[in-house]
Amino acid sequence: MKANNPKIAQGTVYNNLNNLVKEGRIIRISESGFPDMFDNTTHHDHMICVKCGRLTDVNLPDFTDTIEQNTVGKITSYDLRVRYICLECMKKIDI
Repeated sequence: MKANNPKIAQGTVYNNLNNLVKEGRIIRISESGFPDMFDNTTHHDHMICVKCGRLTDVNLPDFTDTIEQNTVGKITSYDLRVRYICLECMKKIDI
């Protein structure tokens, strides 16, 4: 945003992001040790690198039926986050 509008205040950006989250137009993805990330609301899952915090979208099968078969109640939504080490970080630590 700064590249397109150098005069914009960081607070303005975060206030607008927070409003979009409240309105349900985007989601906040918080991962300990990394800045909050924001994403669209279409159903998809995420992989998060535990070294650099890279967020990668991944489309896995819907697990709603599987979860409901193993719990009591009706699942209204779920958020799957797979923590991994991305290829770039693996190269840096020689795995």
